[in-house]
Amino acid sequence: MPNYAEFSEIFPLSERPGRAVRGRAIRALQVAVACLFLILATSSFAAAQRTQDSPETATGNASKTAAAIASQAMISSASVLASEAGRDVLRAGGSAVDAAIAAQLVLGLVEPQSSGLGGGAFIVHWDEGRKALTSYDGRETAPAAAKPDRFFKDGKPMRFDKAVQSGLSVGVPGVVRLMETAHKAHGKLPWADLFKPAIKLAKNGFTVTPRLSLLLKWVGPSVFDDNARRYFFPGGRSVSSGDVLINPDYAATLERLAANGAQGFYDGPVAAAIVAASAKAPNAAGDMTAADLRGYAVKERVPVCIGYRVYKVCGMGPPSSGGVTVAQTLELIEGFDIGSGPGAAMSGKALHLIAEAEKLAYADRDRYIADPDFVAVPAGLTDDSYLSQRRGLINPDAAMTDARPGEPPGWEKHAFGADATLERAGTSHLSVIDAEGNAVSMTTTIEGAFGSGLFAGGFLLNNQLTDFSFTPSDKSGAAIANRVEAGKRPRSSMAPTIVFGPDGKIFAVLGSPGGPSIILYVVKSLVALLDWQYDAQAATALINFGSQGKSFQLEIGWRAIGPALSMVGYGQNVDFGLMNSGTHIVVRRDGKLEGGADPRREGAALGF
Repeated sequence: MPNYAEFSEIFPLSERPGRAVRGRAIRALQVAVACLFLILATSSFAAAQRTQDSPETATGNASKTAAAIASQAMISSASVLASEAGRDVLRAGGSAVDAAIAAQLVLGLVEPQSSGLGGGAFIVHWDEGRKALTSYDGRETAPAAAKPDRFFKDGKPMRFDKAVQSGLSVGVPGVVRLMETAHKAHGKLPWADLFKPAIKLAKNGFTVTPRLSLLLKWVGPSVFDDNARRYFFPGGRSVSSGDVLINPDYAATLERLAANGAQGFYDGPVAAAIVAASAKAPNAAGDMTAADLRGYAVKERVPVCIGYRVYKVCGMGPPSSGGVTVAQTLELIEGFDIGSGPGAAMSGKALHLIAEAEKLAYADRDRYIADPDFVAVPAGLTDDSYLSQRRGLINPDAAMTDARPGEPPGWEKHAFGADATLERAGTSHLSVIDAEGNAVSMTTTIEGAFGSGLFAGGFLLNNQLTDFSFTPSDKSGAAIANRVEAGKRPRSSMAPTIVFGPDGKIFAVLGSPGGPSIILYVVKSLVALLDWQYDAQAATALINFGSQGKSFQLEIGWRAIGPALSMVGYGQNVDFGLMNSGTHIVVRRDGKLEGGADPRREGAALGF
């Protein structure tokens, strides 16, 4: 895929912008030409790749122009079949948690590249009756045998792809225990009933979507173990869009879980299959044991909540960095005028200020956030006085080139070095509001596309442990906070979010996949909803943008030309990419529910 950096030698942009009108004009012209060249190159690339079945070009920007509207309940997810299962559960009187479970079980079947029983998830839940907000951590854990040098081979870090396609990358899955924990606390319908839609689809077959088909052809059979190859590449041929795919092993696993609860997953034949698949993995055998599986526990975490404008925005705390980094970004930009109403959207000033805030927030994220059971995460990362000081580092007229972590209250207890974590994009998200006003924001994952490629019980195993830093210490010898340790949960960027309006009632439920870019997608959507007053569909469809540190990332396409040129005058280093999000939103507005499904995916917002 072409990248803006590849054109830097052809179109050098080394001159600092803003010093002279002439320099700015020359620079703008250079970027304009680069934009045109890049977009044409990308179009040619996409056309060429269509014959090679590129996974992104065929599934991006589906025709979704209007928000879905409902009066009682709604779910938005990355699969029409999953949303239908969730809506049917809601119609039957099920809770938001019930609907989320039914949808997740279908997602694991029809969108196996993104999430499933072999992975983990975070849930932020609102209980309308008790007026209580709870967050549940179902993140995968490192096996008891894991050590800080887990991904070292011959004295140096393994190649990332080799580590992914090994048993070493597989964390103890958490999503099944998470679903059971949430259901016991907030479910209404019988547990077994929630499995029926997915069991029926697994037994009778589901129609393979263009996205799944093209992703399989894109990655090829070599990334899968023998069991997965037999399922996804029957007779040596990849399944194609429109094929009907049956998964009897997944149906059998679901029937076991429906009858026996999470115990049917963490003990017995399913657990044995997980351990065996990990141990027989190519590149390097895994060391997960039956005891690791039996000992897995969901953790209830304190949600991260901040005030923004007239709203209260709440998300997931560590080991996810999503809630804190989103919160920091919003609090940093609150001191600036980024415009109000649709007419103010996407101004150069607003994009610049948001990006600068994100640079500072990501610097703190990389330095301080990891599993709080192992690392002293500073309590003052969202402290008002600290963020006021950090806000002073933002120049409204020029981009910073080296955003560094600050010293929030409590930083003295965080004796860790510079981060070295590599991260991949993946994951799925679903948002639900039920008829009683309960809500679920659930981000769910097996890490990268198709996880580790290992197959057990009809589902793929995660590669979540590659979310740890492969290098356990930095150049100074200081331990890295996100290093591998036994029983530890790797840092995540997942940012399931619930927003409350000035009346204290739910205003929006949202989240996104996208690896470390998740935070950018959620911030963009929140600003679109809360500042620019977009509806749910327009907010998720809005062009993606933001910064994780040095460059200003911008979603490739014709819509990028204007924002790219705007960024020139601020000295932003523009970097184009697919930025393939999957943001799914449900908003409560004017007595109705409106839903948005990211047009870059194949999902839908459905309600009644």
